[in-house]
Amino acid sequence: MPPAKPAEDDSNRRKNSVINAIQSLGQTNVPQLESNIHCLSVIGQIEGHLVMPPQNKTTKYEHVIPQIVAAEQNPKIDGMIILLNTVGGDVEAGLAIAEMIATMSKPTVSIVLGGGHSIGVPIAVAAQRSFIAETATMTIHPVRLTGLVIGVPQTFEYLERMQERVTKFVSSHSHITEEKFKELMFRTGDLARDIGTNVIGADAVEYGLIDQVGGISSAIKELNAMIEARKQEILQ
Repeated sequence: MPPAKPAEDDSNRRKNSVINAIQSLGQTNVPQLESNIHCLSVIGQIEGHLVMPPQNKTTKYEHVIPQIVAAEQNPKIDGMIILLNTVGGDVEAGLAIAEMIATMSKPTVSIVLGGGHSIGVPIAVAAQRSFIAETATMTIHPVRLTGLVIGVPQTFEYLERMQERVTKFVSSHSHITEEKFKELMFRTGDLARDIGTNVIGADAVEYGLIDQVGGISSAIKELNAMIEARKQEILQ
């Protein structure tokens, strides 16, 4: 049998590419665009030092941190947009991600889509400008531990210090005061079988937690404006 022609090889490669795209993404055409904006998604539960069950949708912090470093170093990337739809997760992993976003030199914009709960709140406010969809929610509640807890004063002091870390970070990177944040955190009657507050869309802006209500177009428009302003500053 004669060898396959180059045209046939190209056709087979295209077919395999289409099949892979359908299996992976559920679509036949994957848009190819050279963008100067890096999109960082925080989806599902933020996984820290403990591996979550395989059925859980997770964002692994050891995958996210290298992306942030790469976006900061890559000269072709001018800014980063953070998309959040998370139930929260590991406190220290979430704070590590939030600290890295907050200390980037390039413009950053976050947008809460669906939900940005628990430790997702510090990540949302870590960006230089934050948005929330009109129907998106953010659950604010105290830090809690799972598993074996040693009932000694040191354990409660540790929880209190961790809680202070979260409170101070959120208040220093948003327009909400520590007092108001703690009030929302320890409010009773708002959540079933728990304490805390479920904040929706415009309420998050009213409290000073998020800067603006808006969708993806508003967030990208704001990020592009910040990128242009930064370029002008560099040129001066």
